[in-house]
Amino acid sequence: MALRKIGVFTGNRAEYGLLVPVLRALRDAPDLELQIFAGQEGLVDEGEGFPVAATVPIARADASRASTSRAIGAGVLGITEELVRHAPDIFVIYGDRFEAFAAMIASTQMGMPTAHIEGGDLTQGGTLDDVVRHAMTKLAHLHLATNPDSANRIRQMGEEDWRIHNVGFPTLDLIRAGDFTSPEDTMATLGLTADRPLVIFTQHPITTSHATAGQEIDACLEALDRARLDLDAQIVATYPNNDLGSETIIAALEAWSAERPDVVLRKSLGRRLYHGVLNLCGRVTNGVCAGNSSSGVKETAAFACPAINIGPRQAGRLAGDNVAHVPLEADAIFHAIRRGLVDGTYRRAVAAAPNPYGEGDTGPRVTGILGGIDLSDPRLLNKQTILP
Repeated sequence: MALRKIGVFTGNRAEYGLLVPVLRALRDAPDLELQIFAGQEGLVDEGEGFPVAATVPIARADASRASTSRAIGAGVLGITEELVRHAPDIFVIYGDRFEAFAAMIASTQMGMPTAHIEGGDLTQGGTLDDVVRHAMTKLAHLHLATNPDSANRIRQMGEEDWRIHNVGFPTLDLIRAGDFTSPEDTMATLGLTADRPLVIFTQHPITTSHATAGQEIDACLEALDRARLDLDAQIVATYPNNDLGSETIIAALEAWSAERPDVVLRKSLGRRLYHGVLNLCGRVTNGVCAGNSSSGVKETAAFACPAINIGPRQAGRLAGDNVAHVPLEADAIFHAIRRGLVDGTYRRAVAAAPNPYGEGDTGPRVTGILGGIDLSDPRLLNKQTILP
């Protein structure tokens, strides 16, 4: 009997890191054949032994407003050709990025059964994420939600209940398994110490108001400077994603860090090192995660790490009690950082807060669903909208 071929699209490094538990489970399933479709060269870790069926580079060519639309169009064409060539039985797509949107258009318009991970989330913070994510939900045939709120939201969008599965947040599998750099290796790699407070910072542009990215990053950097000087905090900062407005944030980070040799600025930490830093922040030293990345909302609770969600980008997204929401104002950001670093009562409450994103068993659950779905069921591709 031929193995069922499961194609998985991964468009960027952050998303790839989230997918690793699912990729491992699919790779190791005896009745499935994993095919990875990558949106960047060198994206997939060779040490994992994941089979890369095709690479279709999908990237914005410049900073113009038309660049994302052009990248999506080119991505649809490139992915379509590779899907024709490799013919997976099911195609799996993660999240809400423009690269993933291109993949979703390609597979569903071919009539290929397509599963979507992380549909139903809500981020009403001025990005295009909600629009793209919900459009992908209406295109997809199977919905692998990361939490019960999102699963219910998918039902409210008229999707049939049998298509919806609450599988949890994939990266929690890796955290549960302790698959991240040790405190010793993390500190040695980044030049950190355990006897000083620590701030890990990532700020992305807000797509629909990218012109204000400079003002927003300036407020954040002012607060980080106060944390350095007033609280003796170590700062580890990473580049933003490649959305419109990212060039402004990168330029500000580079100029700021160039004048402060004690600041660690990296383009990317990689998933294992990033989680190693969160582990330091929550379990080893007094640290906080600050910025507007979804990882601050979804991954920090697993490390008992206080998170400071800055500005509106993640508005509406489900967050645990370890997350403090603050406006894009230097004073508010600094006071939240100080509370997270020095308030012992608050840190103990954070450590006791439950994680709303699952128990760390997403990979096996996704594999069971994809391996067990009846591909001959005529309902699979014949989508219906359930009206209230």
